[in-house]
Amino acid sequence: MHSKTTFDFGLIGLGVMGRNFILNVADNGFKAIGYDLSQDQVNALREEGGNPEQVNATTNLKEFVDSLSLPRKIMLLVPAGPIVDKVIEQLLAHISEGDIIVDGGNSFFEDTDRREAYLREKKINFFGAGVSGGAEGARKGPSIMPGGSTEAYKEIQPVFEAVAAKYKGAPCVAYLGPKSAGNYVKMVHNGIEYGLMQLTAEFYDLLQRIGGFSNDQLAETYNRWNQGRLQSFLVEISSEIFQKEDELGSGRLLDQILDKGKQKGTGKWTSQNAMDLGIPVPTIDIAVSMRAISALKQERLKADSLYSRPTIQKKDAAELVDMCEASLYFAFVITYAQGLHQLAEASREYGYQLNLAVVSRIWRAGCIIRAGMLEDIANAFEKEPGLPNLILSEHFIGELQKAVPSVRQLVALAATSGVPMPALSSTLSYFDSYTDGRLPMNLVQAQRDYFGSHTYERLDREGTFHTEW
Repeated sequence: MHSKTTFDFGLIGLGVMGRNFILNVADNGFKAIGYDLSQDQVNALREEGGNPEQVNATTNLKEFVDSLSLPRKIMLLVPAGPIVDKVIEQLLAHISEGDIIVDGGNSFFEDTDRREAYLREKKINFFGAGVSGGAEGARKGPSIMPGGSTEAYKEIQPVFEAVAAKYKGAPCVAYLGPKSAGNYVKMVHNGIEYGLMQLTAEFYDLLQRIGGFSNDQLAETYNRWNQGRLQSFLVEISSEIFQKEDELGSGRLLDQILDKGKQKGTGKWTSQNAMDLGIPVPTIDIAVSMRAISALKQERLKADSLYSRPTIQKKDAAELVDMCEASLYFAFVITYAQGLHQLAEASREYGYQLNLAVVSRIWRAGCIIRAGMLEDIANAFEKEPGLPNLILSEHFIGELQKAVPSVRQLVALAATSGVPMPALSSTLSYFDSYTDGRLPMNLVQAQRDYFGSHTYERLDREGTFHTEW
């Protein structure tokens, strides 16, 4: 590379996500340069970019850094973990005070806090920025969730607002808060994603087994749902997946895909951290567990042969679809409610100062969990900024109340038919527990005091008590 162009934006890691993101930056009028150890990746970007004055790439780190305008804006799209630390150390030899490094990977939020503190001492601005939307989102407009220094954000804001997805003209990016606020929001986004994916899969299973739906009927049903209040990326792509023909055999591709779910850990982090914070997110928890159960394929096949299953209870197709639509709406709302409840608590615990209306708004386009209902969710938090849980929002009380009878019927129908719907069942249990003024935890407290002298509180007087049982 012999160009003397000064570039506005640099990106390290030219895999599919990185290449697509940098091309998006260049398309929006910013001169961008990429860096990768692989000459093939560098060549691929140069070829696709076309104009080396607008978008270029190199395998020489010093050349990459020296070609950037000040303060340098460098984004990393490399695998989370030790590689991020390694790249930061390599960059420190070449960059200067005031420069900005953005980690666009799915880094664990505590790692982001550590890196941010370390680089602040060296007067380098560090951002953790969640980027959602997959490879296509990176190219055409992702949802971006940045957290870090407010002052430094002003430098990178024009680039991020230009490349982000737009919802009715508004960019799906916003400064979310200090330190690891951006990475934390992306982590919970991914937890919600696990929940919504598990739910869409459970309803597919139920419609197939109890309703006897064909792939075409499933495609038509999900497509119709996507035109209404269930409008969302995951419902939309499910409809398309049902229609995909198998190029390696006959029939539909979905029917040949092995039922073993894989995971990269972000859903698990959401569950683990929710437990640390004492916030219940059972729909997300069970979605993580179901990927683990699905991985036990051989054991499941053996158990399937050892136990008989109940007879499927048939149901009128039209009635079943209506019950499913109401139940999936209910479960989607409550999955978002759980994730946003966790964000509210994390914001207090970690000092993020998150605005949940803003978080909901930047999820309306570009990201995997984008859905029409996020507009209503954003409005609910706009109206009541201190709202502890979406279940308590005026807008949703009526809608959830109307949907509950369908959910109860469906959970009962699935249970008597032996069709597992763990995410829907746990969503209903969560709702029933959250909306119940009296839970049997008094017995648990009595047991704790009985065997461990842990004390208990009373309904009729103040203070803590212990009984010699």
